[in-house]
Amino acid sequence: MMYTAEMLKVFAQHRGDAIVISGRGGKHWMEISDTVMDLPLGDPAMGGHSGFGLGLALAQPDKRVVLFDSEGDILMSMGQLPTIAEQAPANFYHFILDNEVYATTGGQPVPNSKNVDYAMIAKGAGYPRAFNFSELDEFSKALPDILAKPGPVFVSLKVWPEVENTPIGQRVRWRKKGADKVVSDLRSALGTT
Repeated sequence: MMYTAEMLKVFAQHRGDAIVISGRGGKHWMEISDTVMDLPLGDPAMGGHSGFGLGLALAQPDKRVVLFDSEGDILMSMGQLPTIAEQAPANFYHFILDNEVYATTGGQPVPNSKNVDYAMIAKGAGYPRAFNFSELDEFSKALPDILAKPGPVFVSLKVWPEVENTPIGQRVRWRKKGADKVVSDLRSALGTT
């Protein structure tokens, strides 16, 4: 297993000008992000990130779109996988961080977490390319080639759980930007202000 923050530092070296959606699976991304094109979605309804990522990839076909999702989100919206595969956005890179628990709600174990092969599920849903990684070195070596391939690409990463046991309503939000600021920054970057 790898630590999310270390994996994201490796990804940052190869991200180029991609739009990065830091869903539940990538909350550490906003701590190292240095561009207004990144979207800290945070906590919409569990399972909502992949549909948003698909929509953004279809709306911005000339930009690489990277989503850091979680296995909990995938389990809550399994129907998104065949939809993404059918739409086949060549610019969409779907990473899930599999920590084997529902970290957002307090660390309850994901059923059968040691045996679920999310890359195989994505392949079965029609993704042309899907990968599993549990070691940072293997991921680091493979990442440039993965990002050079056309999407949709699915990458499942086994990461250590970093669980907050404080009730959701009492947690400190990790977002650096409010939703209004994100929209304003995006409009400015896209020249639509």
